[in-house]
Amino acid sequence: IMKTYGSVATEMEIQAPAREAWALYGTVDLTVITVPKYLAAVDIVEGDGGEGSIAKLTPLTGTTFILCPLDIGLSFIHLRAFCGSPYYEKFTKVDNKHMVKETEITEGAFLDLGFTMYRIRFENIPTGKNKCITRTTIEYEVKEEFVANLSRVSILPSINIAKDIEAYLLAHKKT
Repeated sequence: IMKTYGSVATEMEIQAPAREAWALYGTVDLTVITVPKYLAAVDIVEGDGGEGSIAKLTPLTGTTFILCPLDIGLSFIHLRAFCGSPYYEKFTKVDNKHMVKETEITEGAFLDLGFTMYRIRFENIPTGKNKCITRTTIEYEVKEEFVANLSRVSILPSINIAKDIEAYLLAHKKT
């Protein structure tokens, strides 16, 4: 079976110390920010939220991971692709020393669209006392007959999550 492999990546500067941003990215505390806006629920079904853990993510009804090109203010648009169907992610790497986290979808979502692998990597890179770079990389492979679904891969939701993390950290800045 022929497959197409690829990746997309972005870097965004965050006006907060890398360790503070990592305290959200590297833990399930990220759900404090993401659940109300993008997800109906995140449940850790195996593990403690660290490496090897499996999370069940339930999108808000009618949401998917496609950015609306007409409205950059929206992270997600309403399509019937996932329709609030839960999907599962495994935390394949949680490296607190180097501030790198990788997750792979293990069931549902993109795997239902012909993808055989869908991995998201978050990296926090210190660039100063009160700022850092958040690098997000999505790696994927998709069966050749489903290559049209590549248009559903978008790094832009990760940019919006980084903006949300920055806003949260600025609003809750330690004095």
